[in-house]
Amino acid sequence: MTRVYISTVVPAPVTSVWRVVRNFNGLPDWTPFVTASRIEGGMHPDQIGCIRNFQLENGDTIREQLLALSDYDMSCTYSILESGMGVRDYIATLALIPITDGNRTFASWEANFDCDPQAESGLIDQIGQGVFQTAFDALKKRFG
Repeated sequence: MTRVYISTVVPAPVTSVWRVVRNFNGLPDWTPFVTASRIEGGMHPDQIGCIRNFQLENGDTIREQLLALSDYDMSCTYSILESGMGVRDYIATLALIPITDGNRTFASWEANFDCDPQAESGLIDQIGQGVFQTAFDALKKRFG
């Protein structure tokens, strides 16, 4: 099993950041690499089991399923159902924690998955830097 973990500090109160990232269908609103997203089957974007189908800037499509969403813990967990990335059994969690000193937010994003051994280092970089860190940088800019 491969693990990717990225964390950052966002210069904004945790409740403000959570309002943005909580929307499972909101990736186009806060990430620079997602151009469109929709929830399949008419479900609500905060309904456990809903599936988001989104398109990347390069035209690729990814389908992910919401597995857990906690307003109390300010976290969401999801799995990848379909993608061209070459990952299997992919489960990720995005979590926020308040930093009371300065009213900022500690954000962490972790993914665990299986993949072909020769693709592992490339996927770690692609997911860690190309997805998680890029999204965090966009959040910091939004609230900066």
